[in-house]
Amino acid sequence: MSKVQRIATAEAPSPAGHYAQATVAGGLVHVSGQLPIVADGAERPRDFEAQAKVALGNMLTILAAAGCGPADVLKVNAYIVGIEHWPAFNGVFAKAFGEARPARVVVPVPELHHGYLVEVDAVAVQSG
Repeated sequence: MSKVQRIATAEAPSPAGHYAQATVAGGLVHVSGQLPIVADGAERPRDFEAQAKVALGNMLTILAAAGCGPADVLKVNAYIVGIEHWPAFNGVFAKAFGEARPARVVVPVPELHHGYLVEVDAVAVQSG
């Protein structure tokens, strides 16, 4: 029997490839990269700030399905198209995480899949 649990929730976009929304092993939750895809199929957000909110919201929704909240997040990796978006990302991130301050890296990239402007992934710890 595998010691790896796979997390899946209909509240976040289904994987578009051969991967899980998140995996759990040894009390650690690893969330796959989340693009700003709206789970209900609504039109995709166009501006950077809206895309950042959706991508982070998807990530937090998947973490919630694994029994975690913002305070349980150890590290977030963010990939953003255009370093000029860093201040906007930082503001959206601060609102999403509140008092929680996980480790974080923000990597500027030239482009992302399907023309999106931001992608995030995370590692969290399950409490209890």
